[in-house]
Amino acid sequence: MKRRLLKFALALALLVSPCGVRYDFAQSNSSLWKGSLMPLPQEGRVRAPELAGARGWLNTDKPLSLAALRGKVVLLDFWTYGCINCIHIIPDLKRLEQKYSKELVVIGVHSAKFENEKETENLRRIILRYEIEHPVVNDADFRIWQEYGVRGWPTLVLIDPAGYVIGSVSGEGNYDVLDRVIGQTVEEFKKRGLLNEQPLGLALERAKTGDLPLAFPGKVLADRGQDRLFIADSNHNRIVVTRLDGTLLYTIGTGARGSRDGAFESAEFYRPQGMALDGDTLYVADTENHLIRRVQLKSRVVETIAGTGKQSFSFDEAGAAREVSLNSPWDLYLQGRTLYIAMAGPHQIWSLDLDKMSVAVFAGSGREARTDGPLAEAAFAQPSGITGEAARLYVADSEANIIRAIDTSKRSVETLAGGDLFDFGDEDGARDEVRLQHPLGVLAREGKVFIADTYNHKIKLLDPKTGTVKTFSGTGRPGQMDGTRASFYEPGGLSAANGKLFVADTNNHAIRVIDIATRQTSTLRIKGLQPPSAIEKTDGASGATVLSAEEMKTAVQRLSIGAGGTLVVDVALPAGYHLNEAAPQRYRVSVEGGKDVLALAGDSPLLVSLGGKDLQLPLRTPLRALSAGRAELSIKLTLYYCREDDTGTCQIKTLAWRIPVEVTKDANAPRQIKAQGKVE
Repeated sequence: MKRRLLKFALALALLVSPCGVRYDFAQSNSSLWKGSLMPLPQEGRVRAPELAGARGWLNTDKPLSLAALRGKVVLLDFWTYGCINCIHIIPDLKRLEQKYSKELVVIGVHSAKFENEKETENLRRIILRYEIEHPVVNDADFRIWQEYGVRGWPTLVLIDPAGYVIGSVSGEGNYDVLDRVIGQTVEEFKKRGLLNEQPLGLALERAKTGDLPLAFPGKVLADRGQDRLFIADSNHNRIVVTRLDGTLLYTIGTGARGSRDGAFESAEFYRPQGMALDGDTLYVADTENHLIRRVQLKSRVVETIAGTGKQSFSFDEAGAAREVSLNSPWDLYLQGRTLYIAMAGPHQIWSLDLDKMSVAVFAGSGREARTDGPLAEAAFAQPSGITGEAARLYVADSEANIIRAIDTSKRSVETLAGGDLFDFGDEDGARDEVRLQHPLGVLAREGKVFIADTYNHKIKLLDPKTGTVKTFSGTGRPGQMDGTRASFYEPGGLSAANGKLFVADTNNHAIRVIDIATRQTSTLRIKGLQPPSAIEKTDGASGATVLSAEEMKTAVQRLSIGAGGTLVVDVALPAGYHLNEAAPQRYRVSVEGGKDVLALAGDSPLLVSLGGKDLQLPLRTPLRALSAGRAELSIKLTLYYCREDDTGTCQIKTLAWRIPVEVTKDANAPRQIKAQGKVE
């Protein structure tokens, strides 16, 4: 009875979510953004259901339970990673986690909309991409969702330290109400002596991966005229500029997250995405800053030309470009002196008049839907890619899984191919029979439109006249194979020059190049490009655990007491991988027992620490055999290793050995102690 009451009460409490109800999208704009925390009635007070039925957990080394979290305020965030509104609330969650670092545990309950989002490995990469540092449970089968009676993304459910549901709220813009209720709950349970203020130890996914030259590149722009390639190095918060062959020219931005204007060396971005070029002026959609930036390539200066830096919650703003707030501008297309903006947040297309420096909504009512017709009546669903040819614009309408066309002369919108909000898949064909899965990129070229069919890991080709869509490249499975049967991993951006299609292969941290005539694919090598800063993996105030490894225990090894010995540590790397010289490789060895028998050839604290280029395999460490007897060596080695082309994922592996050593006067005994291992 109580379980049924909980589901009923929560269903009443939830406001309609911006990313939509799973089964009913007939919502009004008035409820899209902000709500109030709806408490359960006192007589309906019930325990929160356990977090059971998950496919896996991330950012923690073991599954969590609400029973084990008694004494903590728990905030459940029901989300799906393709939903822009779910992404928008991540900063609010971070603020709450920092403010209540000892009292609050945020748990992301990922109840995936798309099939691709159900895979734990794909979810892990999103956690890395958005720097999520709280536990996330993969609720791919909607077990937890159903137990809590949730209806839309994002939904937040607050649970008190006694394990009872306080209430729920849906949508964006709810930081203040959550902050207030959490604060009141903390004070109440602190007075009762029922609050657990011991920080929760975590095992963050970021501790298992290293940095690469590119980090989740979102969009790419090729300039045939001046032999330039512009790469939105999104998670490094910068723009990388190369020649079309990959020769590095320069980078724009420090790599630090921010919105500072100025010289290339001091300017800042925050996860930039789409770009447009006008001669030596580059326009950048600075997505998470909610800004449009102008980059003067000759004078090497970055300036903000649109947006206030605050997220807009309006569907009909217009006015001076610097006085109007924007909402997750994701891609840009320049036509004459009009810069069209795929504004993912409010599900609209906006325009920026570069002469008058004014912005306005160009198309879309703000409703999240597949609705064709006049510009003001049409509805989009998270438009994330935009391109054009002649008097037509083409839009990758990602959440609706369709490609749209906007006739700028007739001022109307039509759907060319694809399904709908919950009609997605991987089907070639024509018009409504086509199935795409969260396409993020489009490129118009010679009467055809290339599509980055992101969650299908494919590049497809659309004929706008017939609505026919065919797979152009990609196997449909995530991977990074070059050649004629290429594989991709959530590609997000497209551009073309000199008969080559350039692909921002986001989850492979790479730019791929497809010869359009032969469909032969290669991975672009950018020699000399380094990540903005050294990799840091610490345990910090968040209670995050540094990557650990199970200790390998070996048989006793003999060592002659003669003229000195050597510890040899060797690890076999996977074929096609190398040590990352830019990373802080760590090597530690110590004598744990029998220090009067065995010592390292050096001063105390009997610790060897190497890093970067100093670390070469195999490692050789001199030993001193002091006297006959037994000793024990403890060895810990952390390696950062990457693909030879420095794309894909740079892995971190920690290996540990505990080796018992018998020091003997036997002159024929070995002079080496060996520790061997391998990484996959």
